[in-house]
Amino acid sequence: MTSGLDIGGDGSDFDIRRVVSALVERCDALAADNEALRASNELLRAEITELKSENEALKDEIRGLKGLPPRPKFKAKPSGMEKSTQAEAAKGRKRVKRRRGAVKSKLEVTREVRLKVKAPAGSRFKGYEDILVQDLRLDVEVIRYRREVWQTAAGERIVAELPAGVMGGFGPELRRFIAAGHYQGQVTSERLTSLLTGMGLAISKRQVVRLLSSGLGDLVAEDQAVLKAGLSSARWISVDDTGAPHGKRNGFVTHLGDRRFAVFRSGFSKSRRAFLGHLQAGRCEHVVNDAALARMRVMCMASAQIDALANHANKHFANTEAWDAHLAALGFDKLTSGPDPIKLATEGALWGAICEQGLLGDTVIVSDGAGQFRVNDNHALCWVHAERLVHKLQPRSKADREAVELKRTLIWWLYGDIKKWQLDPDPKRARALRVRFERIFTHKTGYMMLDRQLARLHAQKASLLRVLDRPEIPLHTNGSENDIRAFVTKRKISGGTVSEAGRIARDTMIGLMKTCAKLGVSFYQLLGDRFAVPGAKPIQWLPDLVCAAPA
Repeated sequence: MTSGLDIGGDGSDFDIRRVVSALVERCDALAADNEALRASNELLRAEITELKSENEALKDEIRGLKGLPPRPKFKAKPSGMEKSTQAEAAKGRKRVKRRRGAVKSKLEVTREVRLKVKAPAGSRFKGYEDILVQDLRLDVEVIRYRREVWQTAAGERIVAELPAGVMGGFGPELRRFIAAGHYQGQVTSERLTSLLTGMGLAISKRQVVRLLSSGLGDLVAEDQAVLKAGLSSARWISVDDTGAPHGKRNGFVTHLGDRRFAVFRSGFSKSRRAFLGHLQAGRCEHVVNDAALARMRVMCMASAQIDALANHANKHFANTEAWDAHLAALGFDKLTSGPDPIKLATEGALWGAICEQGLLGDTVIVSDGAGQFRVNDNHALCWVHAERLVHKLQPRSKADREAVELKRTLIWWLYGDIKKWQLDPDPKRARALRVRFERIFTHKTGYMMLDRQLARLHAQKASLLRVLDRPEIPLHTNGSENDIRAFVTKRKISGGTVSEAGRIARDTMIGLMKTCAKLGVSFYQLLGDRFAVPGAKPIQWLPDLVCAAPA
């Protein structure tokens, strides 16, 4: 009779080693199946999220077709990475305590009134006790201008000119009050009309709107000159965009600026071609030069099409119509295979015009990663938007939540150290920061959605670490978001614009208002000088102030 368990070797009824091997193989198979199910589960979750987003978009579309108000949109809570690292970055910088200056010393006395008191007999006069009181005087004034009329010997009629700033029967002070109230005070045209008529002024809403959008040619030219001065002298610019309804259609507005200026340009497209058009500061030229041809090659344009443009005698085109006619003559509109040749050629020619005008140069464009802003190699990504990709993940299991929190902590630490490095740049520490970036964004966590986002961010390494080559650039686009907030507020209060003049006026006035704030100039005084208000303080040409301010 044989024993029940024999591990002796050959011929045994029961070999434990075979059992262990079979169990190991079975465990490996179960582990592989588990990993496959986990990956499939993550894919299903991603698909469910996409379907939910599509479902919400369809619901919004249905509500719009029914004429119902849109549902309120709830945004994710900010991660707080920028605020939490501000204190850490400031530790290496010596803080200077600021003292509040005297307010009274900044006031200019315009009128002096002596107040008397009845003193009893035998009192002695001891001088005056001064108190400064600030007040505002708003009076409705109706002026009759009696213009001399002469007739020359030849029969020509000569009439005396009105003072500068008078437009449509309204004076420059009223124009300044309306513009400042609407653009800086965010007061609607209806409320401005009600306010002015309550003060005794005979004015309608149509006239208020006309004063807001007409007679701004000089300010529009100044705004264009601000953009040109900023682009030609900026070491970096921050860009962003948001919605801007116009003519009962959904449009977009793009913000461009740095610490010295802010400019807004709106339209119905936010493509790369539209952005390149904005960068020309009011011009719409197309130039086929070396920079344009190099850009076309980078975009993988067909060599035959590049040669056709390069070998043609015409290289400069003053406007879009002339450029479109040139492409049609070359047969670009008949090509159907491969990438759109008209799009690639237009982007290249617009970039060539920008380079020929001396704009941008080695200026770094800091953006949130939108594709239309990638127009050159000097591009930097916003770290706050990059970290938001990890912050918005919604892990289900405890292990995945811990992996997300660990990666976020490592990214926060790296971000804080980069901010400290900006205060005292050092090549050795820059190399160490690059190594840390590589280690953080290439290490696999096992959480598929997180690993995908980390791989996506690692692919943008050059743009995220642009600051290590250019320490002066910001690490985020908070400046653009703060500037564009005024545009968003204007949209919420007043809605969109109707006429083309209103759209241009909105872009121009908000841009000049933000530029004045950055340069320390009073927007109200700027309007007084530009509208020729009598006795207004002269304000220097803003493009000159932009060039004089440190970039």
